[in-house]
Amino acid sequence: MKVALVLLFAAHAYGCGTPTYEPSVSRVVNGEDARPYSWPWQISLQYLSGSTYRHTCGGTLLAPNWVLTAGHCIGPRTYRVVLGEYDLTKDEGYEQIRAVEEIIVHPLWDDACLSCGNDIALIKLAAPAALNDKVQPSCVPESGEIVPHDDPCYITGWGRLYSGGPIASKLQQALLPVVGHSICSSSDWWGNSVRTTMVCAGGDIRSGCHGDSGGPLNCRDSNGRWYVQGVTSFVSSRGCNTLKKPTVFTRTSSFTDWISRVSYIQRKST
Repeated sequence: MKVALVLLFAAHAYGCGTPTYEPSVSRVVNGEDARPYSWPWQISLQYLSGSTYRHTCGGTLLAPNWVLTAGHCIGPRTYRVVLGEYDLTKDEGYEQIRAVEEIIVHPLWDDACLSCGNDIALIKLAAPAALNDKVQPSCVPESGEIVPHDDPCYITGWGRLYSGGPIASKLQQALLPVVGHSICSSSDWWGNSVRTTMVCAGGDIRSGCHGDSGGPLNCRDSNGRWYVQGVTSFVSSRGCNTLKKPTVFTRTSSFTDWISRVSYIQRKST
């Protein structure tokens, strides 16, 4: 499987998980503006509202024509994907806008039960992204891989700056140490709302928030390569940064085989 993933997701000039512009990964307490284009796999998923497109969710470029996002981000709307984005309020000249050819939501995703899991979807772009120093794919973890407790991972996105607040204009990043499943599923944390197909990160004043959904939990391996270990799924209804209610992500490694299988089938049929 590992070999297949390398062929599927990394067989291009830029490889995966190695940004041209290294992210500034100081151990900030709260979110901060990301270094421009240092998370080159981050995309903005936008929907058509009247005559304009609006940001709704994040996502992760896995291959030139495939994007990973959350199942709950998808509805009966017209979508587009913007790559090479940094400031949503400005046209900086590096953006690549792609129409959506197809969206594949996991067949077991249930809109009525966010905590049931399977909150994951793949978007096939109508035309492949042009990979360059500002648009590059993230790596996909090996099936079943578990990120260790307290691993210093980062959430990125344009979500609300605080509960009920405005969405960010510039791409934000925040350090979210991973919370091991045995802790996160304990009764005074998330309890049985968290399944083994999920990963928790944060749990204090650092958090994802509305608008970050679908975006990556970025974790670096021992070789310095970044992997999308999670897909931002949900936070507490009591507020984005509620104590002992860390941001919950779909664990990518629980769906690596599905990602590979669906992408391969779709690619083969085209």
